[in-house]
Amino acid sequence: MPRRSSGPRLWLDKSRDSWTIIDGTVRRRTGFNAEQSANAQTALANYIGGKHVVSPSSDAPIADVLSFYLDDHLPEKLSEAKAVSNITNLLKFWGLMSVSDIKASNCKVFAKTKRGARRDLEVMRAAVNHWHRSDHGPLDRVPVFWLPPKPEARERWLTRSEAARLLRSARRVPHLARFIIVSWYTGSRSGVVLDLKWSMIDFPNAILTRKSRGAKKSETKRAPPVRIGNRLMSHLRRWHRLDEGCSEWICHYQGGKVVKLRRSWVTARKAAGLDALVIPHTLRHSRATHLARQGVDPWQAAKSLGMSLQQFERTYAHHHPDWQKEAAEAR
Repeated sequence: MPRRSSGPRLWLDKSRDSWTIIDGTVRRRTGFNAEQSANAQTALANYIGGKHVVSPSSDAPIADVLSFYLDDHLPEKLSEAKAVSNITNLLKFWGLMSVSDIKASNCKVFAKTKRGARRDLEVMRAAVNHWHRSDHGPLDRVPVFWLPPKPEARERWLTRSEAARLLRSARRVPHLARFIIVSWYTGSRSGVVLDLKWSMIDFPNAILTRKSRGAKKSETKRAPPVRIGNRLMSHLRRWHRLDEGCSEWICHYQGGKVVKLRRSWVTARKAAGLDALVIPHTLRHSRATHLARQGVDPWQAAKSLGMSLQQFERTYAHHHPDWQKEAAEAR
């Protein structure tokens, strides 16, 4: 059986509404509240990384491998916060093991402990490969990872009436209503919508720039500019007049940036009578589905969504009204 780690972990002190790091008899408050779990996870990772100096090794402790990956590689990536969450999950199970302990049997045991284990293992595999290629390696043996099957693609998308109900239930939460409208008409990823600033809207040319100037480009998640349709443009002009320079963010709460949708989304979803499969990313999935159902040219649809033509056709082509029509009618 694999050895369980009893190392540092996060605990939510509900009386203080604060995440606390617990490491044996040591308790250290992070200063982050319940809604700032990603920041608390980063604080935990930094705490673990600062406990000792990571040294080169041909059979390194997995905790060192993950710490080195976090410090040396992830700052260059856009998905650092998500990877920190993956690393926190990994440390709970693998924290006292070494790279030589990575075997199919242990991977399978880990996969049974939580949902989403595949992504955690993918992060650990990337960390191990990064260590092996760096000055801290090479490893005596690069382990072969066993990964759970990929989850099936989400099929849940919103009809127009469902989207209208969701928007109606969010009418008293301005930042959420704006998020829903922008996501519905552009199909942009949640993080992109929440990061939008007024300076990224070209009103004269009706162009929305999804990445601010100087922002790093992701190798896997494309975020090209998108043309603004008339319906969305009317909303943007009205919001711009309402804000009157009170905030640089389009989706803001009292002028400040909205980092992540939490309770407001769940409350609106339940009020709209929608099931738990409806998450913020469902709006992007819905946009892509409706583009296909309306027979929009696949190349234009893919470009507006920021995905490859192959990905769009593989996932959404069957919604097109003429999908396989000629093949079905052939004699």
